[in-house]
Amino acid sequence: MIQDGAILIRDGILVEVGPSRRVENLAQARDAIEINAAGRVVMPGFVDAHTHLAFPPAGIDAPEPAAAVRALHTVTGQRLEVRTRAYLEAMARHGTTTVEVKTGCGLDEGAEAKLLRMLCALRGEPIDLIPSFLFRLPSELNGGSRHATEWVVAKLLPKIRRRGVTHFADLAWDCDPALLPCFDLYLEAARELGFERKIHADGASPAAAIALATLHHVVSIDHLEHATASEVRQIAEAGIMTTLLPGTSFSGDAKEAPARALIDAGAAVALGSNFNPHHAPALNMQTVVALACGRLGMTIEEAICAATVNGAHALGCAERVGSLEPGKAADLLVLNAGHYRDLEHSLGTNLVHLTMKRGKFIYKEGEVAPLQADIFLPHL
Repeated sequence: MIQDGAILIRDGILVEVGPSRRVENLAQARDAIEINAAGRVVMPGFVDAHTHLAFPPAGIDAPEPAAAVRALHTVTGQRLEVRTRAYLEAMARHGTTTVEVKTGCGLDEGAEAKLLRMLCALRGEPIDLIPSFLFRLPSELNGGSRHATEWVVAKLLPKIRRRGVTHFADLAWDCDPALLPCFDLYLEAARELGFERKIHADGASPAAAIALATLHHVVSIDHLEHATASEVRQIAEAGIMTTLLPGTSFSGDAKEAPARALIDAGAAVALGSNFNPHHAPALNMQTVVALACGRLGMTIEEAICAATVNGAHALGCAERVGSLEPGKAADLLVLNAGHYRDLEHSLGTNLVHLTMKRGKFIYKEGEVAPLQADIFLPHL
């Protein structure tokens, strides 16, 4: 932490970071516009490393995958875009500047294409989107899993790759050992097509998922809620990141993720909101940080790093965002807080005063309009 610090921004890029006296005396700072953040914390914008923002879509009555796909065909692309933009704007107001967004409409190529067109139209409005394709084998296949997987890797994945929108190929793990060859085929095909890979491992027995993740050198294991001491060591030794989702502990019988064990073993941990408009409608990364401290045993410093620079590493964009370093994009927050530790106790409170994306303010805290005295007076 730099007390009485300053940053110099030019063309949306951080040029210098350091004590105010030194930065203000730089020749490049002579004609700069000054933004006074005295008494406030300036920190990197949040990187939400795991969301289901796009699917199932908002505004439908049936969030289950098969029903959500059917509903998706009845919604116009324009309406999908408007609803999704509203969530992105809410994220920006709460300090998120980069977000991962999962698609994954099963075996419906048309629905997948519809979501990708929407995400392409929303890139950079107002925050950066990093799409991932989530491969989930439908439960109703009745023995046709191998055939379905072969179709996905031969037809669907190449088309998604050619669109150039999706960054990651994600896999929804299922503990059925009969599906292991399908998952192995999918991850290998994704690698050959140039996708970085991820694995959802939210089951009670993640040993096989962790072994598969190690074998295929995935970027991260997401949704990890169970892990033995030996599995934690295996993850750390393999250099695989884990993306933890503290908000899931509020729903169903979800368990608390083993954050403390992972960090103590040397594993890198990122955080995500797991935002889903139906099952996990919490998009405030400040709340995620507070929950990580209060329920997962992380320190506030660990939680902030996990929600910023580690999240950027989990999404493959740490060379551009995630920390306040010269050469990176000016994605930052100005908080109504005198110390970063205030984030640990801000559950449900929005501390963001300003959100900046690539050197431009995309959110400014507004004033509450006073009520005129002659309106709505109570009858005494």
